[in-house]
Amino acid sequence: MTKLPSYAEQRDQMDAHAATFGKKARVGDVFPTLELTAISGQLVTVPDSAGDVVHLQLRRFAGCPICNLHLRSIVARHDEIRSRGIHEVVVFHSTAAELAKHEAELPFPLIADPERELYERLGVERRVSSLLRLRALRAAFAGEAAVFGKRSTKRGALGPVRPTGGRLGLPADFLIAADGRITAVKYGRHAYDQWTVDELLDHARSASAPRTDPNGVRAVSPARP
Repeated sequence: MTKLPSYAEQRDQMDAHAATFGKKARVGDVFPTLELTAISGQLVTVPDSAGDVVHLQLRRFAGCPICNLHLRSIVARHDEIRSRGIHEVVVFHSTAAELAKHEAELPFPLIADPERELYERLGVERRVSSLLRLRALRAAFAGEAAVFGKRSTKRGALGPVRPTGGRLGLPADFLIAADGRITAVKYGRHAYDQWTVDELLDHARSASAPRTDPNGVRAVSPARP
């Protein structure tokens, strides 16, 4: 089987672009043009070469019960998301082999970034406090129960014992227009702090309705706090 290129092997392309990597991105920043290889072998371009808006999610590790719970909500409304011209791209700090176990359940490209290259360039952090919120702990148990049912009481709600990249990662969401502008961004404060589907659709709706500033110049609609 052909070995898929790792994210680290694509770093030269990323470094060739002027970008705001290494610090937190902001609304209005221009995202570099990237060609990423999904674990399926599909070539994924960000921004989207077909003109769609890209919702780039940086999640935690393969098998993370918190991520599982959130992505189930994305899968349940994926047709609606696509009908709004939004293309989902989801990154995990896991290996392609680890992600392959979950690929059949998710109808969008999965990117393996076990060395956390993209996380570091976009300022997505790891914190001990990522799991020390009641909402995150509840999501961990709910996510585990949704997948494993009663077996979750034996297996625990922490997913793999030693996940690639650790279990202290925080999530992040980026909405990227076809011209590369970041129109909305969210850096999670704990492991279950991300956009809901409704929030994603609201951000996409706001981004597609440009406003005019007092000087008559078109301006990007700001993201909601």
